[in-house]
Amino acid sequence: MLDIRQLQYFIAVAEEEHVGRAAERLHISQSPLSRQIAQLEEKLGLTLFERSAQRIRLTRDGHTFLAEARAFITHGNRLEALAKRLGRGDEGGLCIGYIENAMHAGVLPDGLRALRATRPQVHIALYNLHSAEQIEGLRQRSLDIALLCEPPLPNDPDLDCAQVLSDPMLLALPETHPLAVKAELTPEDLAGEEWIAVLHKESVLKHDNFIAACARAGFTPDIRLEATEPLTALGLVAAGLGMAMIQHSLRQHAPAGVVVRELPWFSYRTPLWLAWHKVNLRPLVGIFRETLLEQASGVAMAA
Repeated sequence: MLDIRQLQYFIAVAEEEHVGRAAERLHISQSPLSRQIAQLEEKLGLTLFERSAQRIRLTRDGHTFLAEARAFITHGNRLEALAKRLGRGDEGGLCIGYIENAMHAGVLPDGLRALRATRPQVHIALYNLHSAEQIEGLRQRSLDIALLCEPPLPNDPDLDCAQVLSDPMLLALPETHPLAVKAELTPEDLAGEEWIAVLHKESVLKHDNFIAACARAGFTPDIRLEATEPLTALGLVAAGLGMAMIQHSLRQHAPAGVVVRELPWFSYRTPLWLAWHKVNLRPLVGIFRETLLEQASGVAMAA
C-alpha cells in the first residue's frame, strides 16, 4: 500500500529537482527525505530519479508516476474535504417519509426550506408512506426521518418521537348552504345535516376517534358519503353533497364554492409526529430533526 506521506515527499523533490530545497519546503532534514524517496523506489521497484552530483531529475517513468501521484493526492484531498463536509452535515442525503398532512400543514416544506438555506448541497428523497411503513423504514435504516400520524410505542427500544403539530379541525360546507352565513354555529346546527366522512387510510381508529369527538361535542354526524382523502372530501363539499371536517392546514386548499368555518367548541385535533432512530449515525439527520423541532416549538409559542 502506498504511503501518502512518501508520495508528498516525492512530489516535492520532483518539483524542486533538489533534495535540499525540497527538505526546506517540507520542513524536514535532507537525510530522512532521501531515505523516504529511496524506500519509495524500493517499494515500487522503479527508479524515479536520475541522480548526479549537481541535480536530481525525474526519469521518463518518474514523469509518468508524478502525474498519477498528483492526481492521487488531489483525490485524497477531495475525499478528506468531503468527509469533513459530511461530518458537519453540510453535504449528503436524507431519506424522509411523510404523510400528506405534513405537506399540507407546511411542516415538511418549511423544514426543507430552512435546511436548504444553509446546506444547499444536501440531496433530499421524499417517500409518501403510511405510518406503519415509515416506522419499519426507520428500523431498517431505509428512512432517516419520519413524519406520521401515529407515533411508535412509548417503550420502543429503537425509535424516539415528538409531536410537531396539533392541527385543529374546521367545518367545510357549500357556500350555498344556509349555515354558511350564520354568525355562530352550534352542535345542534350540525346534527341533522348530511356529512362527508374522511376515512383515513392510516387506520380505522382515527375515524372512530372523530365520531367520538362529535358525540362529546353534542351531535352525531349523518354520514352519507365517504372519501379516503380530505381534498376529495372538499371536492364533494364544493359539489353541494354535504359538509365535512378538515384540518386547519387545508384551509388554503378549499376550492371555489366551499366556505370554511371555525368551531371553537369542537376539540378534536389531528396530530403530526416526528420520529427517528435513537442511534444517530449521521450528523445531517440530527440537524434536520432539530430544525423540525425548533419550528414546531416556534409554532406552539405563536399559538
